[in-house]
Amino acid sequence: MKLDHIPLDKLYVDKTNMRFGRKVPDVSDLLPTIRARGVIQTLLVRPPDAQGRYGIVAGRRRFHASCIVADERREAGDVDPDALLLPCAIMEQGDDAAAIEASMIENMARLDADEVRQWESFTRLVREGRGLDEIALTFGLPELSIRRILALGNLLPRIRDLYRAERIDRVTVRHLTLASKSQQRAWLALFDDAHAHVPIGHQVKAWLFGGQSIPVRFALFDIAGFGGATIADLFGEDRYFADPEAFWTAQNAAIAAARDAYLAAGWADVVVIPPAEHFHAWEHEKAAKRKGGRVYIDVRATGEVTFHEGYVTRAEARRIVRGDTTPPPKPHRPELTSSLQTYVDLHRHAAVRAALTGHPGLALRLLVAHAIVGSPLWAVRPEPQATRNQDVRDSVARCRAEAVFQAERRVVLDLLGFATEDPTLTGGNGDDYGLAGLFLRLVALPDEAVMRVVTIVIGETLAAGSTAVEALGGELGIAMADWWQADDAFFTLLRDRAVLGRIVADVAGEAVADANAGEKTQTLKRIVADHLDGAQGRDKVERWVPRWMQFPPAAYTERGGVATVAAHARVAAARRMVAGGCAAQPEEPGEVPLSQAA
Repeated sequence: MKLDHIPLDKLYVDKTNMRFGRKVPDVSDLLPTIRARGVIQTLLVRPPDAQGRYGIVAGRRRFHASCIVADERREAGDVDPDALLLPCAIMEQGDDAAAIEASMIENMARLDADEVRQWESFTRLVREGRGLDEIALTFGLPELSIRRILALGNLLPRIRDLYRAERIDRVTVRHLTLASKSQQRAWLALFDDAHAHVPIGHQVKAWLFGGQSIPVRFALFDIAGFGGATIADLFGEDRYFADPEAFWTAQNAAIAAARDAYLAAGWADVVVIPPAEHFHAWEHEKAAKRKGGRVYIDVRATGEVTFHEGYVTRAEARRIVRGDTTPPPKPHRPELTSSLQTYVDLHRHAAVRAALTGHPGLALRLLVAHAIVGSPLWAVRPEPQATRNQDVRDSVARCRAEAVFQAERRVVLDLLGFATEDPTLTGGNGDDYGLAGLFLRLVALPDEAVMRVVTIVIGETLAAGSTAVEALGGELGIAMADWWQADDAFFTLLRDRAVLGRIVADVAGEAVADANAGEKTQTLKRIVADHLDGAQGRDKVERWVPRWMQFPPAAYTERGGVATVAAHARVAAARRMVAGGCAAQPEEPGEVPLSQAA
């Protein structure tokens, strides 16, 4: 490898560069050093082409930062020929695969290459003839990790783009690899529909499998002899049963066979606990087979089965301690067979939900109990308010709106008898009561108290950045100046010069904005901050809020790309549809459950 200094105009970003084709990167962190000392770390380039130009394999950001510094010096009339030369390590003549590997090794060492970019580069390596074992050896990764990343190639390009843009998370992407192309298109249609509920995260599995996603690893029976279909996710970790009903037929037969085997082995009794109930270890104590210990087979709605061998109830354990050797009475055969019990359960279910239609107050309380505790059919998650930026996290934690909500949340937790230090109300809280216990506690509360609980439940599960936030803000007539004021985190994140110029016009007027159009971003930020604080002799501006944070929001430039503005457009379209009586209805009423039709 040869070292040399190469003129800027002889360099370009090579297509083998891992970040080739991306928009111009943010190089603000590099500019101060390069302005002061130039480029210190060498760029990695390919040998010159027929025009004498060198393709950059690694060092794209250093190159773009150097171009900016060179332009600044030209404008200042200070053109130093040496300043236009960059230190470069010139690779030996070789194939594209070697260049791709070199780019990936440098970029992945920085730990900011997402899986989609890795997929693009790994795919190019495979096309250049590299095997999975060679790629794994080069990058020090297990072959399974390489396979998982390459599995993203089976997703539709738009789903990969959504993941790259961080509009969907890794769990959602992983479960979408279970979907066929038609299912992926159906999911995208839900994602684009402002009136539809799009499944995300673990909800995707339930959506794909009609409500139940049962892993193959939970089967007690021999998969090789199973006649039903199974589906594997493309990450290769799990397989799932395509037909839950076929699974339960085989699983129940295996449970019955296991029960018979335990009885034949001499156990006093074998108790099968159905999915609606659970085995609680604190209600039982260990006991040997010869002392009347029995086996409990705990069956979960997820398909998982756990065998608890050698247990008796606490009352029976106390009898054994007292030395009462009277054998426990033999268990009676239950009055109902499994099928008859299902018959009874379904008819009782039908009667209860029919009667419930006349009692919306009870329905509301049960709805709230489900949202808090959950059930085999409900999964409600609180908004995580997640961000990787500590300044953003601190800013939200300190804001007035968060303090008001947290104070009300503590009141509601106290109403329900929950610990006030619990981080959230929703997401499986209330386990001490169970669903029925929490429901009965809500029944005992007056309507006003239940409505206070409802507001916290909705507040905790309201997705940030969603159209629901936009619709609610409009309905409530939110004035963001009551809840927000500019802080250090806001000014740190504000970097766009054109937008800053418009904000200066907002707070200081067009004349000031025009006079400072050529100033650096830090100067523009200082002008805005001084006006908001009334400092440095500037007129104080009260209750200023940037356009994108207002209800309704607006953009500062014609470039677009403001998520709140896009959300407002979808809400406005929904308002027009509702006003015109054009709300979509199922083609065959009665065929689609209301919970899905919404």
